[in-house]
Amino acid sequence: MEVMSRKWKWVLGMAAALGRPSLDALPDSLLLEILSQLPLRERLRNHHLASCSAPRVCRRWRRLVQDKVLWRHVDLTPYEISSRILWHLLRHHLRNNVRTLKVRGTLCSSRKQEFLSPALLQALGKQCPGLQRLCLVCADLRRLPYDFMPSSLMTLELSRCEIPGMWFRRATGPDSTSAPPQLKHLFVYEVPSFSDWHLLDVSSQTRLQTLTLCGTYRVTDAGLQRAAPHLEALEHLTLRQCILTDFATHFIGRYMKRLRTLEFSDAPSLTDAGLACLVPLKYLETLCLASCAKLSCDAIVTVGQALPQLRNLNLSGISFDDQAIRKIQANLPNCCFSPP
Repeated sequence: MEVMSRKWKWVLGMAAALGRPSLDALPDSLLLEILSQLPLRERLRNHHLASCSAPRVCRRWRRLVQDKVLWRHVDLTPYEISSRILWHLLRHHLRNNVRTLKVRGTLCSSRKQEFLSPALLQALGKQCPGLQRLCLVCADLRRLPYDFMPSSLMTLELSRCEIPGMWFRRATGPDSTSAPPQLKHLFVYEVPSFSDWHLLDVSSQTRLQTLTLCGTYRVTDAGLQRAAPHLEALEHLTLRQCILTDFATHFIGRYMKRLRTLEFSDAPSLTDAGLACLVPLKYLETLCLASCAKLSCDAIVTVGQALPQLRNLNLSGISFDDQAIRKIQANLPNCCFSPP
């Protein structure tokens, strides 16, 4: 709310500077942008007032607070949402204009009753056919088949969730009538059950362009080896705090040649030999090797010079002396360098 208050003061100041002391003088596009930054409770309250207090609300403001643009990106994570509330939002507010939905579950709460169900997800897919991004935080998905996810999804983000084994594997029984989403972007943060088999199943079903795995210690070199041939379309790869070695970089360099950004950070087992496997990535623009302590200055220079498109290099957390840092900067003059 403090950020919102500062934004309102800035808008009012600009309006006064332009000789327009009233918000009514501002264009609809700017007012909609401001209203879209309001917390969900305020948006619901404004919508209710505009619907029930017609004599006190001018037509323009009534139209603005009911505009579909305000429901394009919906973030429910600050709130503890029950199934009943989510059904209410779905019936009265969430429509085909929704593009992003963020929801928090109850895994880290004293209330363990989950709010998501197959019926609710099916209704979400029908009510919001334009939904492209779904972010689930602290959600228990062990009783929720992946096939019930809205087929329109292009981006799925899981943070501190629980998923069952083989969750991404498509059901083949007679009850399987819905097509799973064809994801292009998958983000997995601190999901301890995410394993090699999950990675293989999701990568073999869809042509991922972005893959982020953070703290997924069950993903191993062998799992990346099996999934790598299915990840040839990948452009952005982040592997942070994963238990991977030089063996993993061998398959990254062999199969993922379209990569433009690669983060291989907090990997204490990565050595100069593994780094050399990244030389085939001729389109690579950004490389993050944060806290990869076994890498040498000479190996970084050699690989950097072999990557013609490299423009950003992050080496934070690696202990290099001033001479080594100057050597890297001198040999990679076209590269923006984030030193240790």
